[in-house]
Amino acid sequence: MIKAKKKFGQNFLKDESVLAKIIESMPNNDNKVAEIGPGLGDLTKFLVNVKSVEAFEVDTELCTLLQEKFSKELKSGKLHLHCGDVLEAWQGHLLNERYDLVANLPYYIATNIILRALADAKCENVLVMVQLEVARKFCAASGEKDFGALSVIAQSVAECAITQIVPPESFTPAPKVDSAVMLLKKHTNRSDEKFEQFLKVCFKQPRKTLQKNLSSVYDKQELSKLFEKLNFKPTIRPHELSTDDYHQLYTLLTK
Repeated sequence: MIKAKKKFGQNFLKDESVLAKIIESMPNNDNKVAEIGPGLGDLTKFLVNVKSVEAFEVDTELCTLLQEKFSKELKSGKLHLHCGDVLEAWQGHLLNERYDLVANLPYYIATNIILRALADAKCENVLVMVQLEVARKFCAASGEKDFGALSVIAQSVAECAITQIVPPESFTPAPKVDSAVMLLKKHTNRSDEKFEQFLKVCFKQPRKTLQKNLSSVYDKQELSKLFEKLNFKPTIRPHELSTDDYHQLYTLLTK
């Protein structure tokens, strides 16, 4: 029996009702599916029944297991298995055709993977299982305490929603936190590095006022005038503005 390895952030999803709901949540299209971290193949066996799948697994022991378990699907072309680090394989586009990312992501690389998918023009939708805390950071609405730079980045390019909260007992071994299935339907691609650097400044110290954070880079008097022009209170905190507000503020500050 293969044991989960901490260094790869492995928690195998065993609850078939959760797996079935992930399949139900998949966007209705003809896109190929990219699965990162297929593990024991519990989600893969559902995916290959509905789509053509490109799976990426870094664990060589699991790769051997998957090759045996899915020998028919590999032979028929329903499944292609890439053994190695997906981050090394991901040069611009993960696949050379339109695809949706559908995966139970290893926790330690989940945020990095999602951000790469949002930047990848070939990726159209992201349906992933992540820690609930991470999902909330991407999907939080303006005014909520979890609303931050990741929320603005994601919601600038996609519609974001948590479709399901999954308890620890759905996994082997059980993690210490709740997980969530998150769906990001992209309408454009993440591409503005300067805007994201600006967001880092805005959210550098979330408990301080936005104006205080920005004053480390921009002139205080200019900020005061601009906040007044936009009807932003001088005491407003970073999580209280909307995604549109951040784009408007950035545009005016960088004129």
